[in-house]
Amino acid sequence: MRKLIALFMLSGMLLSPVISEAQQTQEPAEADTPAMATEPAPQEPAATGPATLTDDEFIEEDRGFHQVIKDKFIEGDPYYMTPVLICLILGLAVALERIITLNLSTTNTKKLLARVEEALEQGGIEAAKDVTRNTKGPVASIFTQGLMRYSEGIDMVEKSIIAYGSVEMGRLEKGLVWISLFISLAPMLGFMGTVIGMIGAFDSIEAAGDISPSLVAGGIKIALLTTVAGLIVAIILQLFYNYCVAKIDSLVNDMEDASITLVDILVRYKLTR
Repeated sequence: MRKLIALFMLSGMLLSPVISEAQQTQEPAEADTPAMATEPAPQEPAATGPATLTDDEFIEEDRGFHQVIKDKFIEGDPYYMTPVLICLILGLAVALERIITLNLSTTNTKKLLARVEEALEQGGIEAAKDVTRNTKGPVASIFTQGLMRYSEGIDMVEKSIIAYGSVEMGRLEKGLVWISLFISLAPMLGFMGTVIGMIGAFDSIEAAGDISPSLVAGGIKIALLTTVAGLIVAIILQLFYNYCVAKIDSLVNDMEDASITLVDILVRYKLTR
């Protein structure tokens, strides 16, 4: 619940300046230019020197990527672009949280197995438990559950490792369903803006009784921009989703290999006692 509240607060802080600026841009500007003089101003002779850039050209050159994205967001209508932006923010928040968690769950299994085997030789099962309990990660948790069932036999150790491995795998996959939801939802919201924009274009044609490019340009622009925005969001989140899935597969393979090696170590330990 705390994570959900934090995500909504983050999305609100990120969206508020963009939406407010978009609304200010759409409001009609008040006329603040002074009245024109009655006498025409004398025309200056044309400059014969090298051509100079005008203010508009300087402004066009200074526009960065951030300003272009902001302009396209406003042109696509904030009412249709804002839901797509929310999907991007929430999807990235969940994806980054998963990436950090998965990277923190990575364990050097070879080093851990060497420490467990050394602890078994020096202090027995209890010493091995202390090693796994003081180590973070799903592999160490699985080892702890297996060592706790050592007194019940190797078969119980294997069953405990398999059962708790499924629990740890479910924890690793936690949150992926939300990323998948935003991947599917963003294009749908973009297509909804497309449909609404085309409806507005046809309404303009019907009201004017004539087909003119200037009438349908606004609706078609909204339709195209919302579609592009939805597809871009889906592509970005899909990359993060695939990375998380690949990381989880790697962790699961490490858990399975390390669990098999642990059972072999315990079998050897039992035979030497």
